[in-house]
Amino acid sequence: MTVDRGPDVIVVGAGPTGVVAASLLAAYGVRCLVLDRWHEPYPQPRAVHLDDEIYRILGRLGLADDFAAISRPARGLRLVDRQHRILAEFSRDRLVGVHGYPQANMFDQPELEQLLRAHLARQDTVTFIRGAEVTAVANVAHQRVEVTFSDTESGTEHHTTAAFVLGCDGANSVVRSAMGARMVDKGFEQRWLVVDVETELPIDAWEGVHQLCDTHRAGTYMRIGDRRYRWEFRLLDGETAADFGDLDAIGPLLAPWTGPCDAADLTLRRVTDYTFRAQVADRWQDGRLFLLGDAAHLTPPFIGQGMGAGLRDALNLTWKIAGVLRGDLPEQWLATYEAERTRHAAELIRTAILLGRAMTQGGRAGDLARRLIAPRLASARGLRAFVNDAASPRLRGNSPALHTRRDRLAGSLCPNAVVGPHNAADRQSRVDDLARGRYVLVCRGGLGQHDRALVASRGALVLDVAEGTALHEWLRDHRVMAALVRPDGTVARSGRASDLARAAPTYSPVHVIQNSN
Repeated sequence: MTVDRGPDVIVVGAGPTGVVAASLLAAYGVRCLVLDRWHEPYPQPRAVHLDDEIYRILGRLGLADDFAAISRPARGLRLVDRQHRILAEFSRDRLVGVHGYPQANMFDQPELEQLLRAHLARQDTVTFIRGAEVTAVANVAHQRVEVTFSDTESGTEHHTTAAFVLGCDGANSVVRSAMGARMVDKGFEQRWLVVDVETELPIDAWEGVHQLCDTHRAGTYMRIGDRRYRWEFRLLDGETAADFGDLDAIGPLLAPWTGPCDAADLTLRRVTDYTFRAQVADRWQDGRLFLLGDAAHLTPPFIGQGMGAGLRDALNLTWKIAGVLRGDLPEQWLATYEAERTRHAAELIRTAILLGRAMTQGGRAGDLARRLIAPRLASARGLRAFVNDAASPRLRGNSPALHTRRDRLAGSLCPNAVVGPHNAADRQSRVDDLARGRYVLVCRGGLGQHDRALVASRGALVLDVAEGTALHEWLRDHRVMAALVRPDGTVARSGRASDLARAAPTYSPVHVIQNSN
């Protein structure tokens, strides 16, 4: 069977990355076909954390309030030794960061996926086919890609073409194989036990992430929800999840947090083992084929950025695809996706590896060093700010989309700051509420009427910020008068307002993106 009228974009894989990518494209009016081998999301919890930058992406989709109802803010990070003595504590004085959301958020991935899929089902420009196993992907003509997939129940084969294919199909990506790309190992591999527990009993523990810094049996504890808790323990040589299949076996590892609980009070939701790896694909693009999420990179979990990195990929790429499809942006802009995201993902992976090794390796000497050094690190103001703010690295590159050379702000995210009342009820609006998928020129004066008209003619928004506001202070602190902010919230360049007005590309106004914040 051949589908005659192909979509604009085919998304292979309906995990969080694929569904968010399709939803962001739908907000620009792009027709998408989403294909997934499975009929329902994986029912067991996997990712459990996202930061305020990723929360902001959910806010762009109008899902901030819905996510708040299923998530739990975390207070920070506590490092403890083998005897559970506190080595260092990085607690947050405020939960809400510069982007308007809690800076660390715990959640149940199946609940998030149901929320995302429900949102996707409301998009008129998206077709979602479950039980579709993709068997072949190829660039077949100028600006066209063909996908072959079969029905997992009937075996019926289908063919369709699109302008773009996004491979969001995980670590064993079919799209990556079709591209001839391969994963490059970054020299980190550890086997860990993952334990999810439900209980009505209140576990009397600090409301943040606990990192057990013990080279013999490193571990992590975190509260996920009102009744849900997650533990992760590094497995010793020869151990598997089968050695910890019931509460009698796993109880001694949990006891420092749960105490002598009766087994009847705890329900094991899942016990499994994972091999944590650090890998990055050697290519993320082949013509109009792209890799996103776990298909492009695997991040150790020590900084909680595995799922978030995939959502960053989706945000970075989708507005560029929408611009190319509309004719606003030239084809060459698509190459900026890999250039920007590979370096960013690699930097996050390096940070995760460094922290993982620092907290879990080194033998007795490492344990001694942590007891001596960790308390001093916790008192260092700069390090505390780094851990608590959890801001991701700046994007790097010099292209029509991003100019970071000798620029104080380019590559960083514009704060999603409050800019004024949003409606008759005086609900405050933020930058994303006004931007709605457009370029924004944020300036503190110095922009004439001619330049304002030029910006408007290119579909961008001028946002004048008053002295004393958060955005005015942000510009002032970086010693610039203005910042040109891309549709993904990244500063493209900063400097004089008049120069940036002329540098703004044409990017058609978009009025369909809605925000719930």
